[in-house]
Amino acid sequence: MRGPGSLHVITGCMFSGKTDELLRLLRRASVGGRSVMLIRPSADTRSPAEVAESRSGARFESIAVATARDIIGTVMAAPTEVVAIDEIEFFGDEVADVADRLATLGHEVIVSGLDTDFAGRPFGALPNLLSLGDTVTKLTAVCVFPGCGEAATRTQRLVNNEPAAIDDPLIVVGGTEAARAPDRYEARCRTHHRVAPPRHGTATASPETAPAAVEAAEANSNGHETFSLSELPAP
Repeated sequence: MRGPGSLHVITGCMFSGKTDELLRLLRRASVGGRSVMLIRPSADTRSPAEVAESRSGARFESIAVATARDIIGTVMAAPTEVVAIDEIEFFGDEVADVADRLATLGHEVIVSGLDTDFAGRPFGALPNLLSLGDTVTKLTAVCVFPGCGEAATRTQRLVNNEPAAIDDPLIVVGGTEAARAPDRYEARCRTHHRVAPPRHGTATASPETAPAAVEAAEANSNGHETFSLSELPAP
């Protein structure tokens, strides 16, 4: 039987252990005899659709879906107490309303995702989720800038070993994390986080000017259907 419902948000920069924390909470719920469901975006092809895997190697059975509407249908089709959504930045802004309504319906909802993009801008649905969440876990990584080692709160993208430009694609699916690759992601502190000027004309750091979607699918702006919350059952 479901309880009163809740929404827990896990966020931070890349390499901060967000997926590890999400999987820890799912394993804990499962050991306690609760029914759990892990949902992840089908646009994220770094691991098979049927399993979520953290950078530390932790794995958990998952269901891959394309849109926020698919999340609703998947959860409604199975009696589930705990619903976890990983890599939530791959979904559109509407996923915040979906997560909030599922919590209102009595599910324990846990979401995990980046709070800022590579340019340090608030990212996707996370600002709304941070406001709607009952509890929030904000994780940090370690800044890998030579000689630093302080707490990292930013995701650095490097292109040909140089900081990415402000007008570069918002998300590059499959971007490498190998330390010696010329195009890679790193964890950086505020002091050592860098963003290059625009490559094409002028650009502003406002998130409204950035594409709100996964580059490979342009999912948030073009590939997602719109829907009404009236399609969800009443709480």
